[in-house]
Amino acid sequence: MNNYPESLSFPQAIATTQALMDQINANQLSEAEIQQRVLSILNSKNGGRGFFVAYLTSEMSLADHPSLGVLAGLKSTEEVSSELLVKNLAMSSAMAVVHSQNNDLESVAGSQKVCRRTCNLIQQLNLKLIKKELQELQNTLKNGRGEYQELLEHWNYNTEQKKAIEETISKYI
Repeated sequence: MNNYPESLSFPQAIATTQALMDQINANQLSEAEIQQRVLSILNSKNGGRGFFVAYLTSEMSLADHPSLGVLAGLKSTEEVSSELLVKNLAMSSAMAVVHSQNNDLESVAGSQKVCRRTCNLIQQLNLKLIKKELQELQNTLKNGRGEYQELLEHWNYNTEQKKAIEETISKYI
């Protein structure tokens, strides 16, 4: 059993996820233990945010090939996972545009890696709630209002970034 606080802070979640990934990489945990730890980390939005930041940006290749335990943990936290995967897909798609415009090829590659890994998780999880959230994001992009308007306004995405987001999410709707 883990000794995680009931609700991790964002930095605690990042550190906990990095430690979890090290243990997975070293084959120290069963799939059931991995599932339980993912579930523990994602029991709050801050925990979920920290998990995805650490997991999707990791230099470890295991993020490209999620284990059954990771997938089961994400399915067990469907609401948090679905919302954060859709947001990560939008943000990584939009940031790849900005980095490309700034000729920052290293950051473009990083955003593309996060986008690719997010797409992979979305495909493997194949959750109805993710499809619903993607539809909500697409509707917000088309109508200029909706559930994801706050996200789009917060990051001040321009037309080209919104187009990149729409192109990416259209593959899943």
